[in-house]
Amino acid sequence: MSRVGVELMEIEREVTEEMRDGDDEVKRIPPWTKQITVRGIVASVLIGVIYSVIVTKLNLTTGLVPNLNVSAALLAYVILQSWTKVLKKANFTCTPFTKQENTIIQTCAVACYSIAVGGGFGSYLLGLNKKTYQQAGVDTSGNTPGSYKEPKLDWMIGFLFVVSFVGLLALVPLRKIMIIDYKLPYPSGTATAVLINGFHTPKGDKLAKKQVKGFMKVFTFSFFWSFFQWFYSGGDHCGFANFPTFGLKAWKQSFFFDFDMTYVGAGMICSHLVNFSLLLGAVLSWGIMWPLITDRDGYWFSSSLPQSSMKSLMGYKVFISIALLLGDGLYNFVRTLYFTFRNIYATMKTKRPESSPSETKNLPLEELQRNEIFIRESIPFWLACIGYLIFSLISIIVIPIMFPALKWYYVLVAYVFAPALSFCNAYGAGLTDLNMAYNYGKVALFVLAALSGKENGVVAGLIGCGLIKSMVSISSDLMHDFKTSHLTLTSPRSMLLSQAIGTAIGCVVAPLTFFLFYRSFDVGGPNALLWFLRVCRTCQLGERHGP
Repeated sequence: MSRVGVELMEIEREVTEEMRDGDDEVKRIPPWTKQITVRGIVASVLIGVIYSVIVTKLNLTTGLVPNLNVSAALLAYVILQSWTKVLKKANFTCTPFTKQENTIIQTCAVACYSIAVGGGFGSYLLGLNKKTYQQAGVDTSGNTPGSYKEPKLDWMIGFLFVVSFVGLLALVPLRKIMIIDYKLPYPSGTATAVLINGFHTPKGDKLAKKQVKGFMKVFTFSFFWSFFQWFYSGGDHCGFANFPTFGLKAWKQSFFFDFDMTYVGAGMICSHLVNFSLLLGAVLSWGIMWPLITDRDGYWFSSSLPQSSMKSLMGYKVFISIALLLGDGLYNFVRTLYFTFRNIYATMKTKRPESSPSETKNLPLEELQRNEIFIRESIPFWLACIGYLIFSLISIIVIPIMFPALKWYYVLVAYVFAPALSFCNAYGAGLTDLNMAYNYGKVALFVLAALSGKENGVVAGLIGCGLIKSMVSISSDLMHDFKTSHLTLTSPRSMLLSQAIGTAIGCVVAPLTFFLFYRSFDVGGPNALLWFLRVCRTCQLGERHGP
């Protein structure tokens, strides 16, 4: 037999084995009703609570929260794999731990802690508190009496339940177009799927053990280092948290080392572009601009006023910062829209949304199986539409009752335009992995604040910002999860249900986590007040009737 014939036989054998393995894997997939388990929900709650505490702390201190999807998948694997092994050693029978269940746990946990990230606890909801209202109105006339709402568990939980579920159904009818037809990469969802698929292979257990060992070493070091620093913490400006690395003069301009391992970990996860931009911003603002403006004391502002006054140095900090935020946000907003529509136009021009039979035949067997499962476990179009209308109607009725400053017709208009904004954001996130929900929220904030007038502008702007941001962000996160389910052969039905369960858990866990910090620390005080929240109360958008 010739060498070519032998090679052809080997290739045919490999293809046959691949088809057999693929068919066996498809047959072993549990139905979508059994992919969600009680033990999975318990593990999701545990991971979601832990991550909610972490991201709330980051949200209230730096405002920078890295993507934790991959680590959530790792923790889900470790917890369930350890649980099943313990039961086997105790001679108890248990259901095998599959990658579908791993995906469901990761999705539910991420949906839970995502509420703590995007629920407004470090932005629009916090900006409604009385402390911010009082500080912004110390020396300005733009503070309308009663334009605040002190954070409480009851209304915050109710508000999150009302606004968080609308985004789950906004883009469900477009999932096939974005995942299968347009083949958007969704880097975070793809990375999570690759990790989960790698765990559930013969070599996956060894890889997970190595990662867990490294995790435990770093975790132990970080914990005991923080415990050691606690012995030297004698006040707000004492101990390792304010170590004058560059000298006392630089320390007065906030250039010091705080030895906080949380920020080190966040910096390792974030891209170099984010880290360098933060460093450059710190040097330009605290190292150059603020010292130069401080030297103009008595010329640009009265020397008798404290620096925390809006008519003193604080006024320059606020308006310069908000100008930078709006300028950069507007640029990224326009750029993302441009690339999104350009890619959509190019995709529609080069190929039809529906794949032709010839294109389908040329696809690899594994991808055909993924597409078949993804389409077979479809979510009815009518269910998504009716669900969206019902949740929108509830929101249109309830939110004006909770916040009379925001009229019902503004909420109606927001939910009419929100699906289009969600599609743009989800498409851009699929290409770049950047969730631009905050920029959409900023646009809504200033538009609604200007339209609502001076009396209602602050509350209407902040709550309207939350409506748009929550829906746009959740829709984008759901598409990431659909990409993960497509690559791990997980049913979209179980993914949507697990996302809903995680969202419901997060609507309760996130406010509770927030109040751990709100009652224990000076959240929203003079040293922690967010710039753009102050400007909302001082620039009198409604009085100028223009954004």
